[in-house]
Amino acid sequence: MSPHDLPDASSGSEAWCDAIRSGDRRALARTITLIESTRTDRAALGQRVLEQLVPYTGAAQRVGVTGPPGVGKSSLIETLGLHLIGRGHRVAVLAVDPSSPVSGGSILGDKTRMERLSQHEAAYIRPSPSGGSLGGVAQRTREALLVCEAAGFDVVLIETVGIGQSEVSVASMVDFFLVLIQPGAGDELQGIKKGVLELADALVVNKADGDQEAAAARSRAQHAQAVALLRPGSEHWQPRVLTASAHTGRGIAELWDTVEAQRQALEASGERQGRRRQQARAWMWSLVEEGLLGAFRSDAAVAAAVEAAEADVQSLKTTPAAAARALLDAFRSH
Repeated sequence: MSPHDLPDASSGSEAWCDAIRSGDRRALARTITLIESTRTDRAALGQRVLEQLVPYTGAAQRVGVTGPPGVGKSSLIETLGLHLIGRGHRVAVLAVDPSSPVSGGSILGDKTRMERLSQHEAAYIRPSPSGGSLGGVAQRTREALLVCEAAGFDVVLIETVGIGQSEVSVASMVDFFLVLIQPGAGDELQGIKKGVLELADALVVNKADGDQEAAAARSRAQHAQAVALLRPGSEHWQPRVLTASAHTGRGIAELWDTVEAQRQALEASGERQGRRRQQARAWMWSLVEEGLLGAFRSDAAVAAAVEAAEADVQSLKTTPAAAARALLDAFRSH
């Protein structure tokens, strides 16, 4: 089946679901494209396919990877992905690319940066534009994750642009949250936010090789001290601080062993299942909020009043609060 043959009827979505589960990579890519579409009819079709795929999701290990630009996220993900494939896993990477502030288009550079991994049959890399969404996590990243799981990928890695609220966004959809940090922090923790430390299941000082190996060891010790002073986010898991080198592969096996150890600890306590339930509930309410905002903006009464309300706020004829109440009253009036 060609992706261009995707039917518009619900019966067609069943055939498309079967194609995804059988490993059709074109069907997988096309379905994610539909889910991400801003066209209502295409997005609705993507959601119909997704609803049929849900019973076949949930088995994958979901890992979020964040960190400042230049820390080597893509390089580490590629090295980790190749390591996992060598251990018999199938790996999907959802790399959220920053959108251009000029054109709105995505830079979509991650497939280029992960050239070796992208060529492997057991890997699937999907760059997605952030679209300016909060924290650089695409609005439909969660749905794309489920589609990848249904297609048989048992590890899903989500890379964010590492800015704004991306740490909070990615932590809300994964089982294991990994923060990468630079070596050579000196006597300071390079301004890393306390909130990020509290969210992390592990911190990895990347680029621990060559001339930076000693600096990476010092950074690891300093961050380990900082993490030890914080109250862990889980009573069943104490975050670990590691060193690794995407270039040499050193520390990559230990990193994945840490992911597995956390999974075993949280599964034994029931916390992992509880986290997933909480994430699903929060996801539902975020979609409700998104839908309400869409309905509000497309409402005819609001559309008729919004231009005047904006003008009054900008000219200081009214307060933003009063203008917002007026728009909400217009929305509720029918």
